[in-house]
Amino acid sequence: MADSIPLNPLRKNSRRIPYYNSARLSRYSLEDEPSNLDEMPLMMSEEGFENDESDYQTLPRARVSHRQRGLGWFLLGGWKVLCGSCCDCLARVCRRRKELKARTVWLGCPEKCEEKYPKNGIKNQKYNIFTFVPGVLYQQFKFFLNLYFLVVACSQFVPSLKIGYLYTYWAPLGFVLTVTMVREAVDEMRRYRRDKEMNSQLYSKLTVRGKIPVKSSDIQVGDMIIVEKNQRIPADMIFLRTSEKNGSCFIRTDQLDGETDWKLKVAVCCTQRLPAVGDLFSISAYVYAQKPQLDIHSFEGNFTREDAEPQIHESLSIENTLWASTVVASGTVIGVVIYTGKETRSVLNTSSAKNKVGLLDLELNRLTKALFLAQVVLSVVMVAVQGFVGPWFRNLFRFVVLFSYIIPISLRVNLDMGKSAYGWMIMKDENIPGTVVRTSTIPEELGRLVYLLTDKTGTLTQNEMVFKRLHLGTVSYGTDTMDEIQSHIAQSYAQLPSQPSQPSNGSTSGTTPARKTQSSGPKVRKSVRSRIHEAVKAIALCHNVTPVYESHAAGNGETESAEADQDFSDDNRAYQASSPDEVELVRWTQSVGLTLVNRDLASLQLRTPSGQIISFHILQIFPFTSESKRMGIIVREESTGDITFYMKGADVAMASIVQYNDWLEEECGNMAREGLRTLVVAKKSLSEEQYQDFENRYSQAKLSLHDRGLKVAAVVESLEREMELLCLTGVEDQLQADVRPTLELLRNAGIKIWMLTGDKLETATCIAKSSHLVSRTQDIHVFKPISSRGEAHLELNAFRRKHDCALVISGDSLEVCLRYYEHEFVELACQCPAVVCCRCSPTQKAQIVTLLKQHTANRTCAIGDGGNDVSMIQAADCGIGIEGKEGKQASLAADFSITQFKHIGRLLMVHGRNSYKRSAALGQFVMHRGMIISTMQAVFSSVFYFASVPLYQGFLMVGYATMYTMFPVFSLVLDQDVKPEMALLYPELYKDLTKGRSLSFKTFLIWVLISIYQGGILMYGALVLFESEFVHVVAISFTALIITELLMVALTIRTWHWLMVVAEFFSLGCYLASLAFLNEYFGIGRVSLGAFLDLSFITTWPFLWKVSAITLVSCLPLYIIKYLKRKFSPPSYSKLSS
Repeated sequence: MADSIPLNPLRKNSRRIPYYNSARLSRYSLEDEPSNLDEMPLMMSEEGFENDESDYQTLPRARVSHRQRGLGWFLLGGWKVLCGSCCDCLARVCRRRKELKARTVWLGCPEKCEEKYPKNGIKNQKYNIFTFVPGVLYQQFKFFLNLYFLVVACSQFVPSLKIGYLYTYWAPLGFVLTVTMVREAVDEMRRYRRDKEMNSQLYSKLTVRGKIPVKSSDIQVGDMIIVEKNQRIPADMIFLRTSEKNGSCFIRTDQLDGETDWKLKVAVCCTQRLPAVGDLFSISAYVYAQKPQLDIHSFEGNFTREDAEPQIHESLSIENTLWASTVVASGTVIGVVIYTGKETRSVLNTSSAKNKVGLLDLELNRLTKALFLAQVVLSVVMVAVQGFVGPWFRNLFRFVVLFSYIIPISLRVNLDMGKSAYGWMIMKDENIPGTVVRTSTIPEELGRLVYLLTDKTGTLTQNEMVFKRLHLGTVSYGTDTMDEIQSHIAQSYAQLPSQPSQPSNGSTSGTTPARKTQSSGPKVRKSVRSRIHEAVKAIALCHNVTPVYESHAAGNGETESAEADQDFSDDNRAYQASSPDEVELVRWTQSVGLTLVNRDLASLQLRTPSGQIISFHILQIFPFTSESKRMGIIVREESTGDITFYMKGADVAMASIVQYNDWLEEECGNMAREGLRTLVVAKKSLSEEQYQDFENRYSQAKLSLHDRGLKVAAVVESLEREMELLCLTGVEDQLQADVRPTLELLRNAGIKIWMLTGDKLETATCIAKSSHLVSRTQDIHVFKPISSRGEAHLELNAFRRKHDCALVISGDSLEVCLRYYEHEFVELACQCPAVVCCRCSPTQKAQIVTLLKQHTANRTCAIGDGGNDVSMIQAADCGIGIEGKEGKQASLAADFSITQFKHIGRLLMVHGRNSYKRSAALGQFVMHRGMIISTMQAVFSSVFYFASVPLYQGFLMVGYATMYTMFPVFSLVLDQDVKPEMALLYPELYKDLTKGRSLSFKTFLIWVLISIYQGGILMYGALVLFESEFVHVVAISFTALIITELLMVALTIRTWHWLMVVAEFFSLGCYLASLAFLNEYFGIGRVSLGAFLDLSFITTWPFLWKVSAITLVSCLPLYIIKYLKRKFSPPSYSKLSS
């Protein structure tokens, strides 16, 4: 079958090609080989592959939608789609966005800017003073339920349609709107205060007259801003100067990309070399910056100084930038602002907050529409039976208003109060301390989740590395045998004549013989000691780590050696690098005796166990990239002049570089299974001639204009041959407390877990294994890097053949898949037990959440702890933020905030489950309460010649919805089917909830039938039994109705709470008291104005037994049915509780 489906070769389309890196494209020739694509078709239809490339993005969706359109489509909801798209189009025209452009920014001259750029204020508010009232009203009345009540309440101003008192309609509606407005106003005020606090932070601005203070919100493009240590960077800037002597500084980016390690930034050379800060105004210079973009990991620009001869041009890259929302970690920095406000990288990567509406609210909204339909039908039947006589249209509307209690306004009041009660219970739960409910409208969503999308760093892991294993091929060292390594290192350096840590020429004679013995070549088998010495030395040298000394006072005029003595105290030394793995490796070498004490751009120094200082010149550094998966360094030892090339990297990258061995692959597999992050360390000794030859070729490659990256990589690869394998290291990223049992619990509850991280593929895979996100028995399918449609097609086919395996995919590959095969990819990924997406940008995380919502129609939950998770949290149906090391940004933007990942188990299994089940029961019971009284009204009207006269007066109706039944009905929010411990012990109970069986058309229909049965019995019973005392029919039927409702609450409750019993008796007491004191309300409408209730009649025996009889007939059958159902078909929770 596969061969019978032709796949046309791609037509080269010049519009598309620049999207890709041309270097990457050239490596692949698959696009021109249709035979490869023919192997297995991905979509089983020919038309898919006959479209032009420009149609690829819309292929799967477009074909479906073309097929569906027609009159049926229009009537069934197409009109909504068309209206929606028209509104969107109008909105786009009204608020057309200004096109983002590249810019030239003159240093310290904001007035020279060619265009007007956005203000630098932070604004998280939803409304302003003018839009607040209309905005809140729109959010309320876009729900059918509220709009319906507004129309009914307004109809009471028309005299001919008036049924009862105005307050019976307007009081409940006014109450709902007031509560909502107050709640929104409080939330809005909090947001305003938070924004004001951020916008009024003061910074120092450099001007010709010196420093002046400026508010964060008043900063403009072109301003030169001074940012102190531990201060937030207020706007996107180019780094001009620093107080650090080496011209670089560290920044913390945890609120931008979620990574807690510090990033090294380098100042522009031209401005850093100026003698004084004031000289920045004596030069004429400008920065050319590309247009604002989403990508936080790249930047292209130029720095030009015009007044120099010749002009100075410097290219600017990501290492010269200081993005807004990052924090300066060392020194003081001066930068020139290039992007402000909405154009900064952090704002571009943050989606605007949306009003979240729970699935339960949408379901109830659908049910109220069905009830409205029933109400209209009933009214039409009443008018039809009358024979459409007289002003029948007015009568029809009167009947609609008369039956308006079918849809009770108290539904919204009860549900909103219920939501507040659930929020209070969550925050008061002692088992999950510190939990905060920030969005009180969606607690039921916690009980309906199918997908959980989680961040890795700081959410699943603590981001604290621990060195666990060193393997040398023949011998392996674990945490309990590190002291052996320490003694070997001490002995290997003790053999050298021990000298105090003074001049480096003193250590020359000592280190020379040791070097000679080590570099004697592979002929002599080395001793374990020399191999350990070589391995530890390589780990101590091959990295990008910088020691930072907190108490070091710069510029105190001391000599270098004295400064060194002061610096090298271990207590105030901290290590900083862009990877926590590297920091842990350097800390470990310190613990075994070889300490990194100093480093700048050109040299580094190690201290031996005996206190000697060994200095090395850094000749070249090859940084880690996600493509190469390795980093290297070439150093020259000062004392001996020996040049050594050290390299470390992932096993997949290093296996082909090191000399042949028979243990590396097996040991890497063993460590990976333990969840350790592995690095292979190797070295190569170079002669002076070899190095000079390499340096010449490397310099030429770096100057070339075409294919620079490829040429540089080729020169470096010429060195990476037959390297000597030194060791394999294993580092563990410690997981958060109880991550494994929590993930296990969630999996058993039927929740699919996706891990979305900005980290490397290898790291993400390790954590997925160690956290048991991927179980030991499952295979992992690593999606190969792809850049074209052809490759995506082949890779998806390879993945389709795998069964029950976890998927690991990088952000770049994911983007290609989603561009061409969105529908197919999501369909395949949703079948996986677990999915890991690595190298994800904040925007991509939010995209994945949105995709899952669109394609599966299931409820999603996103959980994270950094500023980079905010978009994902806001895009999900339910966002959970963790207050962690990465600050509070995620927890402030989330709907629920927790302090530890393990709390999510109880939050979902106990609180989520209870909230959903209670709200479902409460909503249906309130509807039942309205339907039963409407049935009684229908029976009453039909008996009295279909007159549109109300059965009960306004006050009784208000009392019925409030004092007489509200407390027992509302006490359903305290009901629970199983104890919390049981819900956590059997997470399978949660699975049932995702099917939505607690509130469905089936359960709703059962309640409708109960209401019709009970309403009919109560009214007919009252009419049949009280023929002689007809004037008392109101009192009798109403009394029976109240008692029936109280008994029905008792029937619905599964676990009694003392407050429920109090509520039942309190309501009954209120009713009996009103019978005694408000007897004039118990007459029959306007028919019997003089028929007041006789107190002596209530106490008579016939009244009591007849009311009891009616109540018994209305309730007893339901109790019997419930008993039989529990006996012969018990629900799953009752099996556990018994």
